[in-house]
Amino acid sequence: METIANDFTINIATANGTGSQSANLILLQSLFEMGVPVSGKNMFPSNISGLPTWYIVRLSDLGYQAPGNRTHIQVLLNPATWDEDLESLEPGSVVIWNENAKMEMTRDDVVSYPIPMSALARKINPKIAKLVTNIIYVGVLAEMLGIDQAELEAAVAKQFKGKTSAIELNITALGLGRDYFKDNHTKNDPYVVEKRKIKKPQFFIEGNEAVALGCLFGGVQLLAWYPITPSSSLAEGIINYIPQLRTDDDGNTTCAVVQAEDELAAAGMVLGAGWAGGRGMTATSGPGISLMQEFIGLGYFAEIPSVFWDVNRVGPSTGLPTRTQQSDITMLYEGSHGDTQHIVLMPGTVEECFEFGWRAFDYAERFQTPIFGLSDLDLGMNRWACEGFEYPDQDMDRGKVVRDRDVFEAFEEFGRYLDVDGDGIPYRTLPGSGMDPILYRGTGHNSKGVYSEKPDDYYELMQRLKRKIDGARDILPAPILREETECEIGIIYLGSMENTIQEIDDILEATGIKVSQCRVRALPMHSEVENFISRHEMTIVLEINRDGQLYGILRKELPNSLITKVRSVAYSDGLPPRAGIYAERILETLKEEVE
Repeated sequence: METIANDFTINIATANGTGSQSANLILLQSLFEMGVPVSGKNMFPSNISGLPTWYIVRLSDLGYQAPGNRTHIQVLLNPATWDEDLESLEPGSVVIWNENAKMEMTRDDVVSYPIPMSALARKINPKIAKLVTNIIYVGVLAEMLGIDQAELEAAVAKQFKGKTSAIELNITALGLGRDYFKDNHTKNDPYVVEKRKIKKPQFFIEGNEAVALGCLFGGVQLLAWYPITPSSSLAEGIINYIPQLRTDDDGNTTCAVVQAEDELAAAGMVLGAGWAGGRGMTATSGPGISLMQEFIGLGYFAEIPSVFWDVNRVGPSTGLPTRTQQSDITMLYEGSHGDTQHIVLMPGTVEECFEFGWRAFDYAERFQTPIFGLSDLDLGMNRWACEGFEYPDQDMDRGKVVRDRDVFEAFEEFGRYLDVDGDGIPYRTLPGSGMDPILYRGTGHNSKGVYSEKPDDYYELMQRLKRKIDGARDILPAPILREETECEIGIIYLGSMENTIQEIDDILEATGIKVSQCRVRALPMHSEVENFISRHEMTIVLEINRDGQLYGILRKELPNSLITKVRSVAYSDGLPPRAGIYAERILETLKEEVE
């Protein structure tokens, strides 16, 4: 039998609350330390415990990180999804199953490895057998695939961080799983793990943790938040790193944290920090952004620096709180009532999560406006390989802040909302500086900050705000371009689609179709996005939502001559994007054009 090395997908079906996550992370970490390009997707339910959960491990020497278009190895522990999981498998798939689960193997066209996982776990400790069962299947997989035992033990030690009894128990369980497979089964499948040379040192990190570190290095002084999946770990990451990174010589913390009574209150606190000259932020998801809209409008109209991170989940309403989507694009870009337009940063890698974490504060103060970071559950709550971060090597950009009285008095006239330089960005002073005015006004006002309902004042104010945001286009992160020579078809995408795009490209190229790529990293869109569209006969916008929100924004902002060249491929079912689905829809779009 010809072996298949480092090119398959493992799907582990368990129940939430059984401790499977630790076992899955041990499996993932051990593969990673062997130099195998690997990714893990945690598909967990939105309740505390009991409902089905799946963990998808993708091994790919080509570096593919999407969940994969099929399951090659299925681990079955959960009777609730047993039949459904079995039915979904292609013939020839491998099934490792807990024969103590009182369920039957109903297929004879798969490679079946029954393992008495519960019984083996009870041998170790009957009281916690439910938890130990999970590490048994890791041992079975390790023996079946040839995973290095030393790397497994190192991953166990890393997971349990010096808890000697837990480390010993889990290593014993791994050994039982290994020995049972070796003594009772003959390997009848082609799948193996082969160690690879590690070219550059890497580590695993979640997107939310990377944003948290970026925010701390960006000088955040206030975190006001209200817990909501999938953003809570971003706030918790900031909190966890404060003692290590944000204490002064006397041991006092230099970043305040307030868990507010609700999302609206958190947003108000963030604006209070910005008004006072501090760097304030919050982390939330779509439902929280919905509740913050009143203060978001105030921040835009009164021009208050502030940072909002939205880790996107599936909506609308409560929706699917533990699934992923890119459906908040329009809400962030045009958030709140009235004519608004916001700056939105859209990282696609953990490195960019860190970078945009600190840049968001510079942009907020430079443009005196709310800044949104748009991540999603897939990028935010899963672990990704990272070679390291580029730390800010420049002074913080505090924008147009007048701190010196001599400078203040040098103004021919001073108005809080006066456009002195023609870029739409006024100068501001800070409370306690002894210079007036420090007024921020959320009602109609003129350039001096004085209340006004005059038509000319309102018109000029709104035109200036638009000019200010438009002026940010080519200052914000430029798109990432990967262009083919003389290629007629372009692909535009954003965010975590970055981790699927290469596989999509390879599928298309196998059919004889070459495409250029443009990953949009910020709104309003950089001028190079329009140039990219103009260089191609057709451009297809890929995104993880139903309505094609980024496509809609492009259609509103592109000149008429380019609108006809743009098409949409939008798809969302709650799962991270699978390359096969998007490639198929791109091919369908191209076929329709030909017909």
